[in-house]
Amino acid sequence: MTITPELQARIDSYIKDNKIMVFMKGNKLMPQCGFSNNVVQILNTLGVPYETTDVLADEEIRQGIKEYSEWPTIPQVYINGEFVGGSDVMIEMYNTGELQQIVEVALAS
Repeated sequence: MTITPELQARIDSYIKDNKIMVFMKGNKLMPQCGFSNNVVQILNTLGVPYETTDVLADEEIRQGIKEYSEWPTIPQVYINGEFVGGSDVMIEMYNTGELQQIVEVALAS
């Protein structure tokens, strides 16, 4: 599947309209996989506002986001318009304190 201009624009708007955007399986109230749940737990622990898009409910986004970011797995986290990574990267960054710094900068801008 090649990402269409329409899909590219949809993904762009999700990322631009939300300081912290998570493309995941399920949503923040009901994550549908362990990796998505890890990301939700980290963001909830930080107590920051964020939005989620359920890729299970939208096959176009599910496939398109992988091409968009050139990252093969879900969840995918974007902070301040930048692709940060998935579950493992978020855990690593949280444990080093780097994630907290990035989030503070994003929310202050």
